[in-house]
Amino acid sequence: MQEILLAQGLAINFLIFLLLACGIWLVGSRLTYLADAICDRYNLGASTVGLLFLALSTSLPEVATTVSAALIQNSDLVLNNLFGGIALQTAVLAFADFWARGAISNYPRKANHALEATLLVALMACLQVVLILGEPISIFGVGIGSILIAFAYAGSITLLRWYDGGSHWIPVDLPDLENDRISLVSRKSVSKLPSPNLILISGIACVLIMGLGVAIVEVSEVLAKRSGMGSGFFGVTFLAAATSLPEVSTTITAVRMGAYTLAISNVFGSNLIMIVLIFPADILYFERPILDAATASTQLAIACGSLVTAIYLVGLIVRRKPKIGPIGVDSFLVLVVYASSLLLYYGLT
Repeated sequence: MQEILLAQGLAINFLIFLLLACGIWLVGSRLTYLADAICDRYNLGASTVGLLFLALSTSLPEVATTVSAALIQNSDLVLNNLFGGIALQTAVLAFADFWARGAISNYPRKANHALEATLLVALMACLQVVLILGEPISIFGVGIGSILIAFAYAGSITLLRWYDGGSHWIPVDLPDLENDRISLVSRKSVSKLPSPNLILISGIACVLIMGLGVAIVEVSEVLAKRSGMGSGFFGVTFLAAATSLPEVSTTITAVRMGAYTLAISNVFGSNLIMIVLIFPADILYFERPILDAATASTQLAIACGSLVTAIYLVGLIVRRKPKIGPIGVDSFLVLVVYASSLLLYYGLT
């Protein structure tokens, strides 16, 4: 496919990119309505659906990109796309705060999101330790660090599922969610679907997200080659943005609906998946344990991901906080940190 795209002009490739982006936006929006309907239909917690179903569905392009980049033995593309996407997707949540009625981190009624953020920071700290110490042991070419991170991810999901079923933490002085939920026409039409059709259409939406995501990654790689950007800077910026378009669409749509729990769990869940994808990437990367191939841009991406997640963790704990314009101060700081990180990435190239 890349040969065909390379034969086209830059303007044609850019037009294809925009058309694919519009397709992802439309399908991602519909997927959010479907996830919300599944919550209501099967009496599931919004944080669980966001963490597992929606996060996994919107992460399918990252899965495809990670696998394809690992198969061609491009460690820079794998690592920088995965870890660069963490800060980017958290910035997406901050951007979605423009559509929220009040700071978005004021809304969650349980500590699930604070726990998600804490576990995410912990996994990124583990990554930093592996990068500093290296991979002294490998099993069939797979680094022990990647294996331990996979087990840590499984333990994190188990803990989050257990915690979601309890009421261990009850905040006070919360915004009224009922007055904030918006009944969109598309949401109403989806909620009336019979259960078999709801599941079928959800599956079709996931397949479309996967296909469109893979296609836009192909186009973005061609655009990057024509622009002369290196795979490191390209991975943490352009490619990470392309593969994160489903999260952009679903998160903003969820916030517009007033489904704030769904939006936050979608972002944090996707970020957790980004970390665990290092395990299959390590299996497919044959030269050495893939974390041993990490560069300075990879370490910077992990540090920035930890920082923006920690900012939201503080925001979730501190219930009353000022706003800067239409967004909460935590979202404002996340956007500032992410914008600053782009300058730092560029300085490393």
